[in-house]
Amino acid sequence: MTSSGSPRRASAFRNLIPPPYPTPPFPVPPRVPTALYELCYPQSAKIREPLLANPPVGDRRAENNDVSGNRIKVDPPKKPKRNKYAFACAILASMTSILLGYDIGVMSGAAIYIEKDLKVTDTQIEILLGILNLYSLIGSAMAGRTSDWVGRRYTIVISGAIFFTGAILMGLSTNYTFLMCGRFVAGLGVGYALTIAPVYAAEVSPASSRGFLTSFPEVFVNVGILLGYISNYAFSFCALDVGWRLMLGVGAIPSVILAIGVLAMPESPRWLVMQGRLGDARQVLDKTSDSKEESMLRLADIKEAAGIPEDCNDDIVQVTGHSHGEGVWKELFVHPTPTVLHIVIAALGFHFFQQASGIDALVLYSPRVFEKAGITNSNQLLLCTVGVGLSKTVFTFVATFFLDRVGRRPLVLTSMAGMVASLVCLGTSLTIVDQHEGARMTWAVVLCLCCVLAFVGFFSTGIGPIAWVYSSEIFPLRLRAQGCGMGVAVNRVMSGVLSMTFISLYKAITMGGAFFLYAAIGAVGWIFFFTMLPETQGRTLEDMEVLFGKFHKWRKANKLLEKERQVARGDGGTSDPDNRVNLLA
Repeated sequence: MTSSGSPRRASAFRNLIPPPYPTPPFPVPPRVPTALYELCYPQSAKIREPLLANPPVGDRRAENNDVSGNRIKVDPPKKPKRNKYAFACAILASMTSILLGYDIGVMSGAAIYIEKDLKVTDTQIEILLGILNLYSLIGSAMAGRTSDWVGRRYTIVISGAIFFTGAILMGLSTNYTFLMCGRFVAGLGVGYALTIAPVYAAEVSPASSRGFLTSFPEVFVNVGILLGYISNYAFSFCALDVGWRLMLGVGAIPSVILAIGVLAMPESPRWLVMQGRLGDARQVLDKTSDSKEESMLRLADIKEAAGIPEDCNDDIVQVTGHSHGEGVWKELFVHPTPTVLHIVIAALGFHFFQQASGIDALVLYSPRVFEKAGITNSNQLLLCTVGVGLSKTVFTFVATFFLDRVGRRPLVLTSMAGMVASLVCLGTSLTIVDQHEGARMTWAVVLCLCCVLAFVGFFSTGIGPIAWVYSSEIFPLRLRAQGCGMGVAVNRVMSGVLSMTFISLYKAITMGGAFFLYAAIGAVGWIFFFTMLPETQGRTLEDMEVLFGKFHKWRKANKLLEKERQVARGDGGTSDPDNRVNLLA
């Protein structure tokens, strides 16, 4: 007798059972083999299919699902494909990061010609390169409130418009003061862009690909750096007073493309819920989720975080004042809960060590580093910087494909360890060059170039993209915009400090000594990451409360969440609600 059974045998078997007979759908006893149930109540394939695909938890052995003893082959569940609509939205939003990347890349080369044309000092060059990071703090502080007021999408438009104005002003500069005014305006646009891009990407992405999509801002920062380096090399053949102005003015082009592309983007579903527009949020979630069920779950999580009753299905609802951001700063700094305090320390610490390891100093001043190693031709220096930008971009693309497969922690720890080793090697080679000043050592040039490429490669594989992913996904909805703004502020302050002190630092302790110092800071950062950062791979944005709050117990909380996930999938085990309560207590 086969697992499906013939109609005649089924009819004979049913005659043994007195009426009345039950009507579909029929409940399946937890330990009755599926084949016997189907023999008694043969149904259409539409009803039988889910029973075969999802047999009772207590009867998962293949030999128990077929009375003939033959194993039933069940195809493993297919991994959902990446949502193309969410993919496109994340790309468009992340293009705002090109603005910062282009400025970093182009200023590294333009500074050579600005110094010659405007007759400025090294100190003025330090200030010129680093001041944009401090100006961006103003834009970052304004972006959180602006995005909660006008929405994430129109905040992106504002960032592009501001940077467009700044790029034009820098390109038309006639003196150092005029150039600084252009840097101020461009800095405001960069602050807006850095704050809103990862927030929008995180809020529009499904959980299955959130790390992949949220890493796009860092991808486009590196694309911008590469474009800036290419621009430097392309315009280096122009006249001295024209080349650097073209380098800076061309930065207005990405802003125009961004303003046009943003018209095709939807608004963030989480911002729509914060405004009480549940109907619009539901439509966006249906387009950006992997399935209808996931869309419903995401909407339920957002409604809970926004203080909206779960059973409320109206298209327009009235939300509480707290959902609009009142009291956010007080909750972050004055009376933070243990969970919020842990999140703040993790996010701000991540951004601090990302920059304190010396990445922006090396990227901005890479021509000086290569010149110290022995390359003196200006065009060759700029060509080497193109190699640096290409390395950063390629390795960032590699990182995006491993974020949701390997996890955040392994990539971060490996990345920081590789950066420390590269800095030690670079510092050693530059120290040897200092000790043999005037001698032409080809091996030292090659070694320095390899160390720089390795450093930016390790950075782009982990620390670079994950800083933005991590900080945007761990903050609760009500704190996310302001929390990410704080992360950007710390990031830009550290970048500004390093950019504005690097020349003075290496003149005081040699260039090799400067990189030894960055290596020591990176080693401390590795300890911080290992101790303080829980793994967030595959967790929902509203599920971080379990992971954060008990600094030394986050590993136990992670195991608890994994156990609950296995129970939900039916892989065995039982959840322990009391243990969750104890962890959160």
